[in-house]
Amino acid sequence: MAAITAQLVKELREMTGAGMMECKKALEEADGSIEAAVDVLRTRGLAAAQKKAGRATNEGLIVTAISDDGLVAAIAEVNCETDFVSRNEVFQDFAQKVVDAVLAHKPQDIGELLSAETADGTVSEMVAGAIHTIGENIQISRCLLISVETGYIASYIHAGGRLGVLLALSTDDQAAADNDEIKILAKDIAMQIAAANPSEIAIEDFDLQVIERELSIYKIQAEESGRPENIQEMMVQGRLDKFYNEFALLEQDFIKEPDKTIKQVIEAVAKKTGNTIKVVDFVRYLLGDN
Repeated sequence: MAAITAQLVKELREMTGAGMMECKKALEEADGSIEAAVDVLRTRGLAAAQKKAGRATNEGLIVTAISDDGLVAAIAEVNCETDFVSRNEVFQDFAQKVVDAVLAHKPQDIGELLSAETADGTVSEMVAGAIHTIGENIQISRCLLISVETGYIASYIHAGGRLGVLLALSTDDQAAADNDEIKILAKDIAMQIAAANPSEIAIEDFDLQVIERELSIYKIQAEESGRPENIQEMMVQGRLDKFYNEFALLEQDFIKEPDKTIKQVIEAVAKKTGNTIKVVDFVRYLLGDN
């Protein structure tokens, strides 16, 4: 059996919120595997389902930029050492230049971004200059691009730049994307993503192994309930439906109208505008959650 260290127990406690002894026992049962221990705790009802507490270790900003035609957008996380600096106008301007460079050069990774040329030199030189001017260590930790062939991309920044979302909606033609109803819909869904943190767009987007893992936990929980087999099946299906309602964007209850799902809201706007509207991509960056 692998050694169960205090650090392992601490890490599992921070991930699940379970007690120290429960974490130690779960790790022993899982032979020191954090992932397996989480499943053990979840089976016993001692850990929060699926979502893990994100531990932000850096200060900084999430920033976004959208192309003039509205069909391509970029998001980036730019880190500094203190919250004071993240609220500094010089740092904010620098962070915006970084995401503008992502949009302009479409890099495959941070290394490619750092070598990209801008009006102020390479992005790497920009970083060095910002460090010298601001007096703190500054890093670009991640960046991403999303696009749509015809449609509309919405950007939403929350909590003073600590959380950012990009959402791409496709429409029948570009004229439809200029419709105010569709723009409002896109903004609302972007805010939904910020608040509800879905992991996939639709049910069919989940990895089969993820669903099998969920089902195995639900089945064990149902069996341990001692209920009749037909009731156990209903319990398992109910918990799977709840999982989809929490983590599939289209199945989530719309925050502004909880009696409707996001899918139903999209269908209503599509019918009203005479369009086919589809969520094609989204990205959600929480500061430090990478």
